Amino acid sequence: MRVRVFRDAAHLAESAADEIAAWLRVDSDRPTIGLAGGRTPQATYERLRSIRLPWDDIHIWMTDERFVPPDHAESNARMAREALVDHVPAVFHPVPHRPDDPAGSAAAYEEELARFLPIGPGGIQPGLVLLGVGEDGHTASLFPGSEALDVDRRGYVANWAGGLGWRLTSTMSLLSSARRTMFIVSGAGKAPIVADILGDDSSDHPAALVSEAARDAVWLLDRDAAAGLSFD
Repeated sequence: MRVRVFRDAAHLAESAADEIAAWLRVDSDRPTIGLAGGRTPQATYERLRSIRLPWDDIHIWMTDERFVPPDHAESNARMAREALVDHVPAVFHPVPHRPDDPAGSAAAYEEELARFLPIGPGGIQPGLVLLGVGEDGHTASLFPGSEALDVDRRGYVANWAGGLGWRLTSTMSLLSSARRTMFIVSGAGKAPIVADILGDDSSDHPAALVSEAARDAVWLLDRDAAAGLSFD
């Protein structure tokens, strides 16, 4: 696991975009990137779209999605389109929205992922996946105590998230099979959970479990998010 700290959110976004671009340039065998939703990665996506890449060959998908129509203000895919996808000729795979059928939506997306993600020894093997961290320690839509954390034979599922409603999310199994997992975290509000996850080997927050299981985990933080960490 690598941890890199940048002096502010702007430098974090710029460096994250550069690191993503570097990965996509060398991942010449069907390059893929799973995007995180939420506010933090938006600035990274906006910078990434201005970088020259073989976009025609790159497949973009969503590591999780809210169970809302694709044009809804809270849709992760809508944010991804506005920040990145509408500006580059990449192949975009949004999560389908089947009204009143979250499980069917997730199952259809799992089938879609199997059509373009590379296949490794253990099954579907994403290239690069981007993730954030919530103040409660969730990542993607894997929330503390939620049933999706215990799913081990599926790649994408519908997950009930209490007062937040249905979420559609990659499972631990799918995320842990990625060749690189990049966490992008910004803001002082995330400092306590980042310190808990990265400073405690026994942390059981979903983000900690994903990071521990990852083949190659990279944490990119701004100084505010890293405020609770100590470095040698």
